Amino acid sequence: MSFSSSRDLADLLAIMARLRTHGVGCPWDLEQDFASIAPYTIEEAYEVADAIERNDFRDLADELGDLLLQVVFHARMAEELGLFSFGEVVERITAKMIRRHPHVFARSGETTSSAVKETWAAIKAREKLERSAARGEDAENRQGDFFTEIPSALPALTRAVKLQARASKVGFDWNDCTKVLEKIREETVEVEGALASGDKGAIEDEIGDLLFAVANLARHLEIDPEAAARRANAKFVRRFSFIARELAASGKALGQADLEEMDALWERAKQSEAGQHPA
Repeated sequence: MSFSSSRDLADLLAIMARLRTHGVGCPWDLEQDFASIAPYTIEEAYEVADAIERNDFRDLADELGDLLLQVVFHARMAEELGLFSFGEVVERITAKMIRRHPHVFARSGETTSSAVKETWAAIKAREKLERSAARGEDAENRQGDFFTEIPSALPALTRAVKLQARASKVGFDWNDCTKVLEKIREETVEVEGALASGDKGAIEDEIGDLLFAVANLARHLEIDPEAAARRANAKFVRRFSFIARELAASGKALGQADLEEMDALWERAKQSEAGQHPA
């Protein structure tokens, strides 16, 4: 069988099968398992998000392909173990989308976004109970972990927002973001206290509490804290690169300037971005 670029998903599945075939496949691909591939899956999802943030849609097409490859890779390994096939993955997601959109496929009548969101949540909760019942769990155990449906493997800030949102559904939430700001100030004071104690564990705990509170503020303001952090990272790289360029222009290398000089260049970088980027 010859292989070439193709728009046919079946060809991608065939390529993955070839890569995982002993004797003719790729040694590296053959060595992989679910655990070893999982970090790449997460990385590819982030690269999709990065392409979207940069409005680079040519790159987005490439990154979506890389993410699709991850799905195909996992499905192929599962098929080899007799667990499930790619077709079953497609079947499950199509069934789920039809089931969770009764307003489209069953003409249930919901027309507003909020109504659709409520229906989605209700159907998802019912599915969770059905899965638990199928596993033989009793009602007490099914309700024992309020946060079971929120994956622990999510990025920490993303999971924080989901935990907070889940708790808010039963009234455990502030209805005023100024209260969240007060909590952030309180946590900052507690970080200072931990620093004074010199207890590394306490310092880590208090910094964690501070980040959790900041994620809560982002949630109240409908801002994705992960996206905000990525923008801050990009801003830091952009401004520090300005410092490096300016030092090079003056005949200095990084490490040859003191903090005061670099801080002055940082302020110049901020000024140069005025009107082009958020401060």
